[in-house]
Amino acid sequence: MSVLEVTVGVPVEKKMEGFAAALQAAMEGRTTAPHFGVGFANMAQFGDVFTPKRWELVEVLKASGPLSIYALAKRLGRHYRNVHKDVGALMEWMVIEKDADGHVFVPWDEIDVRLPLKRNAA
Repeated sequence: MSVLEVTVGVPVEKKMEGFAAALQAAMEGRTTAPHFGVGFANMAQFGDVFTPKRWELVEVLKASGPLSIYALAKRLGRHYRNVHKDVGALMEWMVIEKDADGHVFVPWDEIDVRLPLKRNAA
């Protein structure tokens, strides 16, 4: 199962720890499970990328399979230019990809969004 892990508000140092552990394992000849992830500094940045219309686009595209942007726009009942813009943004964040025929698709079985909650000092 392929999973895209999306994190919000995770410090860079924490992400680097995971990278360092994977690098150490590779240097020791151990195999590690592939990890695909993107991170956002805060909810505002996350919300700028993952708008409700873009989530709908991802859901429709995953259910439909690979489509041209024109066909996707028709299926969504939206203007081509707006869908094209959304596709570009989602491609930048690795949420969707384009195949050799120019059709866009969702390569993930799951998108796991994590927002760690901060504790108040007691």
